[in-house]
Amino acid sequence: MERPVRTADYRPRSADLDALVRLALPVAVVQVGIMSMGVVDTIMVGRVSAMGLAAVAMGHLYFFAVAVFGMGVLFALDPVVSQAVGADDHVGIACGLQRGMVLALALSLLAMVLLLPAGSVLTALGQPGEIVPTASSYARGLIAGVFPFYGFIVLRQSLQAMGRVRVIVIVVVGANLLNALLNWVLIYGHLGAPPLGAVGSAWATSASRWFMMLALLVTGWPLLARYVRPLRPDALATAPLARLLRIGAPVGGQQWLEFGVFGAAGLLMGLIGAVALASHQVALQLAALTFMVPVGVAQATSVLVGQAVGRGDPNAARRATGAGLLVGVGFMTLTALMFLTMPGALAGAFTQDPAVIQAVALLLPIAGVFQVFDGLQVVASGALRGVGDTRIPMLVNLVGFWGVGLPVSAWLGFGMGAGPRGIWWGLAIGIGVVGTLLAFRVKRRFGRELRRLQIDDDTSAA
Repeated sequence: MERPVRTADYRPRSADLDALVRLALPVAVVQVGIMSMGVVDTIMVGRVSAMGLAAVAMGHLYFFAVAVFGMGVLFALDPVVSQAVGADDHVGIACGLQRGMVLALALSLLAMVLLLPAGSVLTALGQPGEIVPTASSYARGLIAGVFPFYGFIVLRQSLQAMGRVRVIVIVVVGANLLNALLNWVLIYGHLGAPPLGAVGSAWATSASRWFMMLALLVTGWPLLARYVRPLRPDALATAPLARLLRIGAPVGGQQWLEFGVFGAAGLLMGLIGAVALASHQVALQLAALTFMVPVGVAQATSVLVGQAVGRGDPNAARRATGAGLLVGVGFMTLTALMFLTMPGALAGAFTQDPAVIQAVALLLPIAGVFQVFDGLQVVASGALRGVGDTRIPMLVNLVGFWGVGLPVSAWLGFGMGAGPRGIWWGLAIGIGVVGTLLAFRVKRRFGRELRRLQIDDDTSAA
């Protein structure tokens, strides 16, 4: 009989921490690089006008409200491919990657359709009439980049699961340089191009996403070739695709619930006014930028846990979880101190509007408070994803963010008259609930037997 799992079983060894950091560092660089494209858009549009900044904020929120579910669905590749890597199952890797591309195409078509009525939806939601036309044009400008956005995720998750991330870093750095150049041309109207303002940044982003997918496919081809071709007929088999979707759909739901609550908070800010919405966007960009590091740690944790499960080593999976939590929460503790001590200086890097800077400086200390719990919840989710546990984390997000966080935001912001700060305190409370519940879920799930996921009918769970 197997002995009960103890707290000491999660204590990482130096080798576990070394493996996590070696994988998490480039993955975190990739996450920050992807996020920095949006940050650069915000900064460069913010130099044009506060209204343009608010429009980008609203268009950005609408795009990710549509696209984030598909992102989460494709994160099903984390456990599927990493467990196949751990089991040295090359057929399983190929099937996972090719099925991911099938899902990416289907999800792209859905997202494109949902992006078209952006203006009507934003108007129905009561957003400021002066920013809706530009925000909807911005969202429609991102339609051309939907498929490469999803295709890049498939390639990235697959390469990460194999532990090959250097090429991803190179591609993302190149995409950031291209995005900045295209922003300079299209936003301000250089090199003979007309000045398109906020809408120009959307076209720059779409072009950069095509570059990301194609460049990653080309640079990663020596490793990817054996998994991309030949095309496997079973990659289109309905039953395995349905199983992959059952793993990924709750992740997509979790991602949508988490992003959606910040999007809903943005809508509440829009009801207050353009300055409140712009300050929300700037503060959210800063919080999200630092959040990309524990997101990278979470993805590395998911890969290491999945590989350990695939090779039948549950103790290594538990130690990888402990290492991820230690590094992710530790980093967010440091960024919390930064937000608490220098909010005004950070806000000034994004906008020159005094009213927006003052409003951001009031929100960032609240972000500092919830940083630690944000690191806890995202790494815990990554560890659970590595063993294919995706449904319970989705329910936890539903309870914490939508059952607690958003109602408290509305009550504090409007009912108690606390305005933008009240809305963000509600978010902080919701994140605290989610982080605490997911920590308990990790302890419960990793205290049981850890077995490989079964996707194909002829694959026995290891």
